[in-house]
Amino acid sequence: MFNRFCYALLIICISISSVAQKTDRKLEDKLRQLTADFKGDVGIYIKQLTTGKTVAIQADSIFPTASMVKIPILIGIMDKLNKKELSYHQPLIYKDSLLYEGEDILGSFKDGETIQLAKIMMLMMTTSDNTASLWLQSLAGTGSRINELMAQLGLEHTRVNSRTPGRKDNQQIYGWGQTTPREMVTLMEMIYRGQVIDKAASDQMLRIMGRNFWDEEAISVHPPTVFIASKNGAVNASRSETLLVMAPKGPYIFSIITKNQQDQSWEPENEGWVLARKVAALLWEKYGK
Repeated sequence: MFNRFCYALLIICISISSVAQKTDRKLEDKLRQLTADFKGDVGIYIKQLTTGKTVAIQADSIFPTASMVKIPILIGIMDKLNKKELSYHQPLIYKDSLLYEGEDILGSFKDGETIQLAKIMMLMMTTSDNTASLWLQSLAGTGSRINELMAQLGLEHTRVNSRTPGRKDNQQIYGWGQTTPREMVTLMEMIYRGQVIDKAASDQMLRIMGRNFWDEEAISVHPPTVFIASKNGAVNASRSETLLVMAPKGPYIFSIITKNQQDQSWEPENEGWVLARKVAALLWEKYGK
């Protein structure tokens, strides 16, 4: 009994030591200094893929996805493409009933106009078009099917809430979708490693996510010569970004998400966006150059 106990204790100690060794303590200290005075809640998870070094600050807390929910929606569509239930260049007919009021490009289409599925996907991920995104969510087989896919990938908290049966209470708290910083990084890493559906589908998703129109926040601190796959989002009291940065020194992924922000302005100097740029700059200085 004593030997078994000692062996179990040794395994636990080794596991704890391994986690400690993979935590970038100096970077964590700098990030905690950056976030100390933030007026709201902030979660950050970072992983340098070559070394396995990580930093976690409220990384397992649940936050609103805002438009980052469009990554799970994209996976839902790729699942349909993989099953041959949709085709990438398939023509679809836009209907006025699909309109989600806002400044979206797709919403300016006339009833009955034709558009390829591939272009709807581009509008969702590149310009974050909400009309396109909700159309794709329905084409993916509703939020429930997308949530099944997230569960199959081992993601416990990343879920679509809007227009999804049984998710009304979650929607009232988190909005369209919910996630954690750790799960967003995990999902992006699985895509990077070709583990979502298959390598071809994962590669295609990276290409699509590499064309982000909204590049004035965290993306803006990086040289334009560096490939970045990303998705960001914003609602009144939350700002969020998840980036895969293919840096010369090795790729790294980070996700920063806020909630309960006091600053609910829609200007570039919103406290959440300022923090995202500062975090991105610190990471580029550490892992990028």
